[in-house]
Amino acid sequence: MKMSVLQKGILGMLLPATLLCGESAMAAISLDRTRVVFPGNEKSVSLSIANVSSQKPYLAQAWLEDAKGNKVNSPLVVTPPLQRLEPLKKSVVRVSVTDAISGLPTDRESLFYFSLREIPPRSEQPNVMQLALQSKIKLFYRPAGIIPEKYSRLDNLLVLHPAANGYKVENPSPYYMTILGITGSPKSSIPKGFKAVMIEPKSSKFIQSEVYPEPYLTTIDDFGGKPVLGFPCRNGVCRAALHDEQ
Repeated sequence: MKMSVLQKGILGMLLPATLLCGESAMAAISLDRTRVVFPGNEKSVSLSIANVSSQKPYLAQAWLEDAKGNKVNSPLVVTPPLQRLEPLKKSVVRVSVTDAISGLPTDRESLFYFSLREIPPRSEQPNVMQLALQSKIKLFYRPAGIIPEKYSRLDNLLVLHPAANGYKVENPSPYYMTILGITGSPKSSIPKGFKAVMIEPKSSKFIQSEVYPEPYLTTIDDFGGKPVLGFPCRNGVCRAALHDEQ
């Protein structure tokens, strides 16, 4: 099939952009974690970032959003908000408290989102589309009064109430809980189409699921791990087998 001069010109402009998009699919600026737990007995936490590109410097732009997605500079603030990373170099982004931290609840966690965007150097080639990739992770501010004396799993505090087509999951704890899946055994795969559910502290949500004699929950712990725990059911209530274990 022959192409007109106009078609050839359009293809010539689109091809470089398409190729660059494919090359840029992997982020150049990487973050050292998938979630942040900010202990209330600390004034700041540091996140490590790195430029994994061996050839180009990148700008790293960082900011915080509240639970509704609004950018905020209080009661937590990010520094520096913008910095340059040379190829294969590492740096640090710090999240610090402001005086307004006293306005947050002291009996439960507060949710924020930490965002990190990479800004590539200007391309020397004409008609090239460049992508600014962005990472967004949850940041939980955990007041000093609810920090465990020693780390222990927190998902065993959940309580499940079976229903016709799922479970009402009660979270009586002061912590945010994220449920990645509900299965009938510890080694079963999470059903396709199951959407992760985050339950706020001291609240409950109904989760659609197959109902099992003993449901197993896959959750996310403080370190980004995905533990699985069984919840034996008695008299219409399912509680964790390790409910009293620390």
